[in-house]
Amino acid sequence: MSIWSAILLGLIQGISEFLPISSSGHLSILNNLFGLTPVEEGHMFFDVLLHLGTLASIAVVYWKDLVEMFYEVLGFVNLGPRAGQRQQRYPSARLFFMIILATLPLVLILPIKDELETLYYNSIFIGVALILTGCMLYVSDKMLPGKKNGGNMTVLDALIIGICQCAATVPGLSRSGTTITAGISTGLDREFAVKFAFLMSIPAVLGANLLALVDAIQDGIQWSYVPAYLVGMVVAAVSGIASIRLLKAIAKKGRFGGFAYYCWVVGVLAIILTIIF
Repeated sequence: MSIWSAILLGLIQGISEFLPISSSGHLSILNNLFGLTPVEEGHMFFDVLLHLGTLASIAVVYWKDLVEMFYEVLGFVNLGPRAGQRQQRYPSARLFFMIILATLPLVLILPIKDELETLYYNSIFIGVALILTGCMLYVSDKMLPGKKNGGNMTVLDALIIGICQCAATVPGLSRSGTTITAGISTGLDREFAVKFAFLMSIPAVLGANLLALVDAIQDGIQWSYVPAYLVGMVVAAVSGIASIRLLKAIAKKGRFGGFAYYCWVVGVLAIILTIIF
């Protein structure tokens, strides 16, 4: 793998992972139709590093929130029997527990993990999934602004968003687009829906990559490519930070429709090119 290939793939990962356009869908199309993604032995490790790079993006942008959750969870737990009486003093701790609740439904995916991965190689399916992603984003623009945040969202809200995150493990469905739309539909404030979608991705991405790391080590690591891998990871992290900040700015205006049209175009093109070639 060349440095330029690593930069390109890192850029694609960082942009498409956080903007609601499906990173798995784009990487699948590049691989299936154009053969641009790496297929040599050992590149599974590169995929893990790319995801760790985007995970670092979330940590950088939401570092203050993560630190507040850490300290408030410690304080909340130390309250012991009095926790229920004083939990309003710990809104970040409450947000942490909501994130954990939203992550739990992912356990349902484990038995069908291998079957889902086979869909990665079906470009027509990916195209349809991208079109569905566009439809979700279009509908989210039409929803009335919500007012819920980490202090008053409910357990049911968290579970609904978590179940939608399960659905978004299907290649081509944008995880961020699906969970943000789900959050808006439950009445979350748009800006908070974006924050919750990204924060809840941390345990999901971390868990998935720990499992993938084991497979990557078994698959073998091409150590000569590691410098290129690290460059790709850094590019994914930097472009990921820019993408998150862009989406936060867009959320303030409440307009995701532009991404909907983009997903429709890419989805239709993927289907047409698959049929032709």
